[in-house]
Amino acid sequence: MKKFTAIGFEGSANKIGVGVVTIDGTILSNPRHTYITPPGHGFLPRETAHHHLEHVLPLVRSALDSAGVSPADIDCLCYTRGPGMGAPLQVCAVAVRVLSLLWGKPIVAVNHCVAHIEMGRVVTGADDPVVLYVSGGNTQVIAYSEGRYRIFGETIDIAVGNCLDRFARVLTLSNDPSPGYNIEQLAKKGEKFLDLPYVVKGMDVSFSGILSYIEVTAVEKLKNNECTPADLCYSLQETVFAMLVEITERAIAHCDKRDVLIVGGVGCNERLQEMMRTMCSERGGQLFATDDRYCIDNGAMIAYTGLLAFAHGVTTSLEESTCTQRFRTDEVHAIWREKSMMEEKDASIGPKCGDPEKVSFNILRVEN
Repeated sequence: MKKFTAIGFEGSANKIGVGVVTIDGTILSNPRHTYITPPGHGFLPRETAHHHLEHVLPLVRSALDSAGVSPADIDCLCYTRGPGMGAPLQVCAVAVRVLSLLWGKPIVAVNHCVAHIEMGRVVTGADDPVVLYVSGGNTQVIAYSEGRYRIFGETIDIAVGNCLDRFARVLTLSNDPSPGYNIEQLAKKGEKFLDLPYVVKGMDVSFSGILSYIEVTAVEKLKNNECTPADLCYSLQETVFAMLVEITERAIAHCDKRDVLIVGGVGCNERLQEMMRTMCSERGGQLFATDDRYCIDNGAMIAYTGLLAFAHGVTTSLEESTCTQRFRTDEVHAIWREKSMMEEKDASIGPKCGDPEKVSFNILRVEN
């Protein structure tokens, strides 16, 4: 098989990333830049798009130079079609269309959620786990079945990352490097657990009520010196993570699996990993998780997932290289998984990371 090389563009939220990856899973470069707002503020689509416009071309130059490749060495250009914020998504879509015309290279549109899963699988070597995808915009429990990543449970309102981020604004915590990270660090100092609403509905979860409660009722306790900000962060983390572990364990039982892979920005949280690892161990399984290089949005995950599709003949025409804020995980036909699963069944051996050939994941250079 030809050793395809792709450049990937990710810009669905407040991070703009460009990565260069080869089909065997080698990351040649993966620079990114984060739009950081003042404490107490979130990031708006328009301002975020302006940030991405400012940094996309310098990141392309940095990615190519660090990887030691030229446009002639690139086989395809991959970009995030969705889901995500409309204006930031458009920046990457336009950049890819322009470069496709300049370089004469095909385009591959990628689902952001599926990219997180495939990057997690190739980094950790997880074969066929139940996936917990947790980020600022998404919360889903996923498992692969018959050509698609099926959603077994999800949030019915806001994502867990959005819940944490919005509470960080209440406490005016810094957004550098991220509000969720700063909540995690503060939670380690918490000593008092406060009862918060625990909302699990079958396989789904709800976080808006918890957020409303802790924004109003619990913050009153701060004024009365009944608890500390660390206690609130600790209580919030313990509650929402317990909900996530519960629905993930239920999915494991339903799918008759043992292993769990955590992906997405919130997946960096060490307390969430600890709680999930305990559950997996009790069921005889294993937890697979990564650090912020791969959990957090990056261009390499888009490039690698696009390459998996490109290697099976999938491309996106210039006219169809648009973006959408709503792009469900289970809308994607994961043709690379379908073929590899069939080969495993026929040969009793097969790839562990979705590629027709056995993937070895070698990190040559990673830039934050």
